[in-house]
Amino acid sequence: MDIINDLKEQFWIYYDSIISYIPRIIIATIISLIFLRVVKAMQKKLTAFLTHKADDQLLNNFMNSFLPILSGLIALLLFLYIVGLGGITKSIMGTAGVSAIVIGFAFKDIGENFLAGVMMAFNRPFRLGDTVKSGDVEGKIVELSLRDTHIKTFDGKDVYVPNGQILKNPVYNYTIDGFLRHQFSIGIDYDSDIKEARDIIMNILENEPGIIQDEKKPATMIGELGSSSINITSQYWINTFDSKFSGVEIKTQAIKKSLTALENAGINMPGNILELKNYNQVPVKLEN
Repeated sequence: MDIINDLKEQFWIYYDSIISYIPRIIIATIISLIFLRVVKAMQKKLTAFLTHKADDQLLNNFMNSFLPILSGLIALLLFLYIVGLGGITKSIMGTAGVSAIVIGFAFKDIGENFLAGVMMAFNRPFRLGDTVKSGDVEGKIVELSLRDTHIKTFDGKDVYVPNGQILKNPVYNYTIDGFLRHQFSIGIDYDSDIKEARDIIMNILENEPGIIQDEKKPATMIGELGSSSINITSQYWINTFDSKFSGVEIKTQAIKKSLTALENAGINMPGNILELKNYNQVPVKLEN
C-alpha cells in the first residue's frame, strides 16, 4: 500500500508541475509559430530577390532546403527557453558547438567546397554554358552544385572540379562578355606585295558572315619573318552569343577564302627552303 500511495503522491506532484507549465507552453507555442511565420515570409522575399539576382536556381534550392531546418531548430530552442528549460537549451547549443568543430575538422574539404559553391552562386566568375579554363581543364560549364562544378571538355570528357579549387585559382572565361578573338597566319613569298596580300585578306575578313565589324574590327599584320616566308597574322572577333555561327566554321571559311583569293592574285605561298653545304668539295649525286 505504501508503494501505491507513493505513486499517487508522485503523480499529483507531476500533475501540478504540468498544470503550472501549461501557460508557458501556450505562450511558447504561439511565439514559436509567429517566429516560423515571419521566417517563412522572409524566405519568400529572399527567394524572389535571389531569383532576380542569381543566374540559376542553385542558391534558391540551397536556401529553400537549409532555412527550414535552421528556423525549425531556432524555434525549438526558443520554445524550450520560454517554457523555462533554459538549461536544456544551453546544453543543446554547447553540444552543437562541439559537434560543429569536430565535423569541421573531419570534413574540412567538403565544407570548403560547400562554402565556395555558395559564394560562387552569389557572385561567380561564369554562367551556365560559358566556355572557361581552370587549371588544366577547359570546356563549357554544365552545372554548378554545392560541392563541385561540372565542366564538359571539347573532346567530350565530363570533369567535376571542386568548387574550392576554382575559387582559389585563376579562371579564364572566354565567353562572359560575348566577344572572343580568333586568329590565323598565312605565309607568303618574300617577293610578294605585302600590302596587296593584306588588303586581300582584309577584304575576306570584312565580308565573312559572323565576324564582328563594328565594335571590334578585324586586322592584319606581319606576325613573323620566317626562313622562307613572311607570315601575315589575321585577327578578328566573333560574338559567342550568336548561335547562328560556329567559331570553327568561321575560321575555316576565312582561311579557305583567303588562300583562294591570294592564289588568284598570283601571290605565292612557298614551302620550306633547304640549304645544302658541301664542305668536302665532293660532287653530290641527287637521286629521284
